[in-house]
Amino acid sequence: MLRLALRMRLALRMRLALRVRFALTALLLSTLGCSSSQVEVAGGGALADSAHVPLYSPAELLGHYDPSEHPEFSRVPSDWTDKEEIYLRSEVLDAFGRMRAAADSAGVALLIRSATRNFTYQRGIWERKWERPRYMGWSAFEKARDIMTYSSMPGTSRHHWGTDLDLCAFENEWFETGEGLLVYAWLVEHAARFGFHQVYSDRAERTGYHLERWHWSYMPLAQLMLADYNVLLSSDSLGGFSGASVADSLDVIQLYVNGID
Repeated sequence: MLRLALRMRLALRMRLALRVRFALTALLLSTLGCSSSQVEVAGGGALADSAHVPLYSPAELLGHYDPSEHPEFSRVPSDWTDKEEIYLRSEVLDAFGRMRAAADSAGVALLIRSATRNFTYQRGIWERKWERPRYMGWSAFEKARDIMTYSSMPGTSRHHWGTDLDLCAFENEWFETGEGLLVYAWLVEHAARFGFHQVYSDRAERTGYHLERWHWSYMPLAQLMLADYNVLLSSDSLGGFSGASVADSLDVIQLYVNGID
């Protein structure tokens, strides 16, 4: 337990140092008048602002890790969820704890239904849907696009990051009446105070997944991770699951990973 605590402190200290480095680099480039210059990221094959210093690794962004062994993650308390063992980044869990306490004092109960899902977990969801009899005779493109009405390709889910969680129910209709309407109204009014935002709205101009009233993202970290994703990864980074070959033709990163409010 002591060793885990020390690892967590070290990891958080290193991450803080990287954030300071990012801020100082951006300030220096701004002072020199070159904040908009473009550089090629080594190994990534993508162009990015030269001021951007990635804070997260491709493995973290793609979900190739075990959150139970990651020093920056903590287990969600059993009375906060209906799952046996799920995890969030410690900063996210702390913020949710504050939001949950505030909601509870207002008579609103927030239950975590899903939190961090690594690549292996997401691949299991994807493959089960891929094998559904209803898709017999469909092309890989049509099948993948239909599954992505609500479910992400492995390697593209925000749940990989440990910043996003699903609350209370997985049906939009539940949030339209009774207890669900009270929960949703409270979240819309108060969640931003704690850093959480509903990223999948029904705004007509938004691309990607359909409306998900249950999906809330901790933006102070998720914004940084999305920026890193766009710098470090491309559709060529995705593989190891059925239908991976159509990720590029579906423009998954632009339309889905970046298809948020």
